[in-house]
Amino acid sequence: MTTEQPPFDAYRRADGSIGLRNDLLILSISGLTVPIAQRVGMILKGAKVVSTAYTGGIIAEDAKLRYRMLEGFALNPNVGAVLVISCNFPEAERFRERIAKSGRPVEMLVLDAFGHDSLRLTDAAVRAGAHFMQQLSAARRSPASLSDLCIGVECGRSDTTSGIASNPLLGHVADAVAGAGGRVIAGETMEWFGAEHLLEKRAKTPGVMQDVQDAINRRIERASAAGIDLIGTNPGPVNISMGLSTLEEKSLGAVRKTGSTPLQGLLQQGEAPKGPGVWLMDQPYYSTESLSGFVAAGAHMILFTTGPGNNYVSLLAPTVKVSANADTCANLTEQIDFDASPILTGTMGFAEATQLLLARIADVASGTSTFGEILSEGSETISRCGGSL
Repeated sequence: MTTEQPPFDAYRRADGSIGLRNDLLILSISGLTVPIAQRVGMILKGAKVVSTAYTGGIIAEDAKLRYRMLEGFALNPNVGAVLVISCNFPEAERFRERIAKSGRPVEMLVLDAFGHDSLRLTDAAVRAGAHFMQQLSAARRSPASLSDLCIGVECGRSDTTSGIASNPLLGHVADAVAGAGGRVIAGETMEWFGAEHLLEKRAKTPGVMQDVQDAINRRIERASAAGIDLIGTNPGPVNISMGLSTLEEKSLGAVRKTGSTPLQGLLQQGEAPKGPGVWLMDQPYYSTESLSGFVAAGAHMILFTTGPGNNYVSLLAPTVKVSANADTCANLTEQIDFDASPILTGTMGFAEATQLLLARIADVASGTSTFGEILSEGSETISRCGGSL
C-alpha cells in the first residue's frame, strides 16, 4: 500500500530529535515528596506531574526498572524541562546530571536543602518552574516528518471490531511509519500467545523470535506458578462479553497492530528502540503499565484502539483513540479521536482510512489536542516486579 506522508511541525531538541509537546515535567522520585510535587503542579497550570510512591528498599530488577522508567519519563522527547523533587540527594543529583546531558533545562530540589520544610521547597519549585514555563512558551515549531516519529500501538477493551478493522488499520500506519524510517513499538506480551506463528514469519533473525517465545513462556510460567488460569483473566469479562472468547483469538487480532514489516527485536519495558522499524516490548498487557513502557522508551504518541471504549491515556504522549465500533463512536464522541467504523460498513477501504489516520496523526503531532489531553485522562505508572525490603 502506497501512502502519502503528511507534513507536521514539532519542537526540535538540542540533539536533533523532535518533541510533539513542550511540557514542564515535575518529577517526584521519592515517596515523601509526592504531595509536594502535586501541590506544585496545581499551581503551575499546564505542567505535568509524574511521581512514584516507592523509594527505599527496592532491589534487583525492580530497582533497575524503577530507574529506567523514571529516567525515560524525564527524557521523553515531549518533555522540554524538568523539576526533579526528592528526599534523596545522591539519587536526585544522578537524575539531574543525566537530564542536563540531554540539553534540557533541569532544576533539582531536595528536602534536605530546605530543612525538610515542604512549604519552602514548594515555593522554590514554583518559582523555578514559572521561569521554565515562560522559557518553554517561547519555543517555536519547525517542519518534521514520519522518520522522526516513535509511536506506541496499544489496544484496550477490545471487541471483534478491533481485530477485524481498527487493529489492522494501525498495522497499515505502522508499515507507513516504519517504511519512512520511523519507529513503532508494540507491547502486551501475553497477547502474542497463540499468534507466535505470525510473528515468527516476520522476525528479523531466529534469535529475535527466540527472545519473543522466551518472553511469552516466562509469563505463562509465572501465571502457572501463582495458580492462575489465564482463561477468564485474559480475555477479561468485557472482552468475552463483546465476542472474544479465548486468549488465542484475542492475540490474533492484537498482533495485527504491528503491521507486516520485519520485527527488529525485543525490548525490555521502558527500553528505547535501537533503530528504525517495528519493535516488540516485553511488558504487562494492562494499559496503564503498557503505555508508560512506551513513553519511557521515547514514544512521541500512542495509537490506542478500543471496542466498547477506554478512557485512559498517557500523560506525556498524546494518545489517539481509534474505534471501529459504530455504537462506541456514536456514544463516546468526547473520547474517540478517530472513527474507523466506515471500514466495517464498506464505505471506506483500508487505503483511504490509513491516509485519513495519518493526517489525524499529523494534526495531533502539530499541536491539536486529543480528547484525552483535553479531559485530563492521563497518568504514568511504574510496574513492580518484586517486594520492597
